[in-house]
Amino acid sequence: MDPRYPVGKFTADPDVTAEKRKTWIAQIAALPSELNAALAALPPGGLDRPYREGGWTARQVVHHLADSHLNAHSRFRLALTETNPQIKTYEESEWAKLEDAQRADPSCSLSILDGLHARFKILLDSLTPDQFSRTADHPAWGPITVDWLLQMYAWHSRHHVAHIKQIR
Repeated sequence: MDPRYPVGKFTADPDVTAEKRKTWIAQIAALPSELNAALAALPPGGLDRPYREGGWTARQVVHHLADSHLNAHSRFRLALTETNPQIKTYEESEWAKLEDAQRADPSCSLSILDGLHARFKILLDSLTPDQFSRTADHPAWGPITVDWLLQMYAWHSRHHVAHIKQIR
Protein backbone atom coordinates (compact mmCIF):
# COMPACT_ATOMS: atom_id res chain seq x y z
CA MET A 1 0.00 0.00 0.00
CA ASP A 2 1.26 3.45 -0.92
CA PRO A 3 1.08 5.50 2.34
CA ARG A 4 0.24 8.60 0.29
CA TYR A 5 -2.95 6.92 -0.97
CA PRO A 6 -4.15 4.52 1.72
CA VAL A 7 -7.59 4.17 0.09
CA GLY A 8 -6.18 4.33 -3.46
CA LYS A 9 -5.99 7.27 -5.84
CA PHE A 10 -9.18 9.08 -6.74
CA THR A 11 -10.94 7.93 -9.87
CA ALA A 12 -14.41 9.13 -10.73
CA ASP A 13 -17.07 6.48 -11.27
CA PRO A 14 -18.76 7.16 -14.63
CA ASP A 15 -21.69 4.85 -13.81
CA VAL A 16 -23.45 6.95 -11.18
CA THR A 17 -26.66 5.67 -9.59
CA ALA A 18 -28.92 7.01 -6.87
CA GLU A 19 -27.62 4.30 -4.52
CA LYS A 20 -24.00 5.24 -5.16
CA ARG A 21 -24.86 8.88 -4.50
CA LYS A 22 -26.42 7.89 -1.15
CA THR A 23 -23.21 6.06 -0.25
CA TRP A 24 -21.01 9.04 -1.16
CA ILE A 25 -23.28 11.44 0.73
CA ALA A 26 -23.11 9.14 3.78
CA GLN A 27 -19.30 9.12 3.55
CA ILE A 28 -19.20 12.91 3.51
CA ALA A 29 -21.69 13.11 6.39
CA ALA A 30 -19.63 10.62 8.41
CA LEU A 31 -16.36 12.55 8.20
CA PRO A 32 -16.65 14.34 11.56
CA SER A 33 -17.38 11.16 13.53
CA GLU A 34 -14.81 9.09 11.60
CA LEU A 35 -12.20 11.80 12.12
CA ASN A 36 -12.93 12.04 15.85
CA ALA A 37 -12.60 8.26 16.19
CA ALA A 38 -9.28 8.24 14.31
CA LEU A 39 -7.94 11.06 16.48
CA ALA A 40 -9.06 9.32 19.68
CA ALA A 41 -7.06 6.23 18.67
CA LEU A 42 -3.80 8.15 18.20
CA PRO A 43 -0.93 7.18 20.48
CA PRO A 44 0.56 9.78 22.84
CA GLY A 45 2.25 12.45 20.73
CA GLY A 46 0.49 11.16 17.61
CA LEU A 47 -1.20 14.47 16.89
CA ASP A 48 2.11 16.02 15.91
CA ARG A 49 3.52 12.97 14.15
CA PRO A 50 3.41 12.80 10.33
CA TYR A 51 1.42 9.96 8.81
CA ARG A 52 4.40 9.19 6.53
CA GLU A 53 7.93 10.43 5.95
CA GLY A 54 7.61 13.97 4.60
CA GLY A 55 3.85 14.02 5.16
CA TRP A 56 1.64 16.26 7.23
CA THR A 57 1.04 15.70 10.92
CA ALA A 58 -2.38 14.57 12.11
CA ARG A 59 -2.94 18.13 13.35
CA GLN A 60 -2.21 19.53 9.89
CA VAL A 61 -4.50 16.95 8.28
CA VAL A 62 -7.40 17.98 10.53
CA HIS A 63 -6.91 21.65 9.70
CA HIS A 64 -6.47 20.81 6.01
CA LEU A 65 -9.81 18.98 6.03
CA ALA A 66 -11.54 22.08 7.40
CA ASP A 67 -9.82 24.30 4.81
CA SER A 68 -10.52 21.92 1.96
CA HIS A 69 -14.11 21.16 2.81
CA LEU A 70 -14.96 24.84 3.31
CA ASN A 71 -13.69 25.30 -0.25
CA ALA A 72 -15.64 22.22 -1.35
CA HIS A 73 -18.87 23.57 0.13
CA SER A 74 -18.37 26.79 -1.84
CA ARG A 75 -17.60 24.84 -5.01
CA PHE A 76 -20.83 22.84 -4.70
CA ARG A 77 -22.85 26.00 -4.06
CA LEU A 78 -21.26 27.85 -6.98
CA ALA A 79 -21.95 24.94 -9.35
CA LEU A 80 -25.56 24.79 -8.14
CA THR A 81 -26.28 28.51 -8.45
CA GLU A 82 -24.17 29.80 -11.34
CA THR A 83 -23.71 28.77 -14.95
CA ASN A 84 -20.45 26.83 -15.24
CA PRO A 85 -18.53 28.96 -12.71
CA GLN A 86 -14.75 29.15 -12.64
CA ILE A 87 -13.52 27.43 -9.47
CA LYS A 88 -10.79 29.12 -7.45
CA THR A 89 -7.84 27.01 -6.36
CA TYR A 90 -5.59 27.49 -3.36
CA GLU A 91 -2.09 26.36 -2.35
CA GLU A 92 -3.01 23.68 0.19
CA SER A 93 0.62 22.80 0.96
CA GLU A 94 1.31 26.45 1.77
CA TRP A 95 -1.83 26.70 3.91
CA ALA A 96 -0.59 23.67 5.90
CA LYS A 97 2.58 25.63 6.76
CA LEU A 98 0.68 28.54 8.32
CA GLU A 99 0.85 28.89 12.09
CA ASP A 100 -2.76 27.94 12.76
CA ALA A 101 -2.42 24.71 10.76
CA GLN A 102 0.70 23.76 12.70
CA ARG A 103 -0.28 24.79 16.21
CA ALA A 104 -4.03 25.32 16.65
CA ASP A 105 -6.01 22.86 18.70
CA PRO A 106 -7.76 20.47 16.30
CA SER A 107 -11.04 21.15 18.10
CA CYS A 108 -11.20 24.46 16.19
CA SER A 109 -11.37 22.63 12.87
CA LEU A 110 -13.46 19.76 14.24
CA SER A 111 -16.13 22.30 15.20
CA ILE A 112 -16.07 23.72 11.68
CA LEU A 113 -16.37 20.24 10.18
CA ASP A 114 -19.27 19.28 12.45
CA GLY A 115 -21.40 22.21 11.33
CA LEU A 116 -20.22 22.17 7.74
CA HIS A 117 -20.91 18.49 7.21
CA ALA A 118 -24.34 18.76 8.81
CA ARG A 119 -25.12 21.41 6.19
CA PHE A 120 -23.49 19.33 3.45
CA LYS A 121 -25.80 16.41 4.25
CA ILE A 122 -28.91 18.60 4.08
CA LEU A 123 -27.79 20.19 0.81
CA LEU A 124 -26.71 16.96 -0.88
CA ASP A 125 -29.84 15.06 0.19
CA SER A 126 -31.97 17.78 -1.39
CA LEU A 127 -30.44 17.63 -4.87
CA THR A 128 -32.32 16.40 -7.91
CA PRO A 129 -30.68 14.21 -10.58
CA ASP A 130 -30.46 17.27 -12.85
CA GLN A 131 -28.61 19.24 -10.19
CA PHE A 132 -25.94 16.53 -9.94
CA SER A 133 -25.24 17.18 -13.64
CA ARG A 134 -24.53 20.89 -13.17
CA THR A 135 -21.00 21.91 -14.05
CA ALA A 136 -18.10 24.06 -12.94
CA ASP A 137 -14.70 24.69 -14.48
CA HIS A 138 -11.60 23.94 -12.41
CA PRO A 139 -8.24 25.28 -13.67
CA ALA A 140 -6.43 21.98 -13.01
CA TRP A 141 -9.24 19.43 -13.33
CA GLY A 142 -11.11 21.00 -16.25
CA PRO A 143 -14.91 20.74 -16.53
CA ILE A 144 -16.43 18.93 -13.54
CA THR A 145 -19.95 18.09 -12.42
CA VAL A 146 -21.59 18.13 -9.02
CA ASP A 147 -21.53 14.31 -9.26
CA TRP A 148 -17.75 14.47 -9.72
CA LEU A 149 -17.40 16.82 -6.73
CA LEU A 150 -19.52 14.47 -4.62
CA GLN A 151 -17.26 11.54 -5.45
CA MET A 152 -14.07 13.56 -4.97
CA TYR A 153 -14.96 14.80 -1.50
CA ALA A 154 -16.32 11.43 -0.36
CA TRP A 155 -12.94 9.99 -1.38
CA HIS A 156 -11.11 12.93 0.21
CA SER A 157 -12.87 12.28 3.50
CA ARG A 158 -11.89 8.59 3.52
CA HIS A 159 -8.38 9.39 2.24
CA HIS A 160 -7.42 11.69 5.11
CA VAL A 161 -9.07 9.67 7.87
CA ALA A 162 -6.98 6.74 6.61
CA HIS A 163 -3.87 8.94 6.83
CA ILE A 164 -4.53 9.59 10.51
CA LYS A 165 -5.21 5.88 11.11
CA GLN A 166 -1.70 5.16 9.75
CA ILE A 167 -0.15 6.95 12.74
CA ARG A 168 0.47 4.18 15.24
